[in-house]
Amino acid sequence: METTRRQYTAEFKRDAVALVLEHGYAMTVAAQNLGITAKLLSRWKGEHLHH
Repeated sequence: METTRRQYTAEFKRDAVALVLEHGYAMTVAAQNLGITAKLLSRWKGEHLHH
């Protein structure tokens, strides 16, 4: 059984990171609400801060 990776738009990633940085959500809470892992959200946050 082959698994396919979901692709997320840049806008989705920005909005997800904004939940943590601008709105004060906990990383795990924001990730759970978005249906992604906290590890993935953490990576996006790191990428956002280094741009």
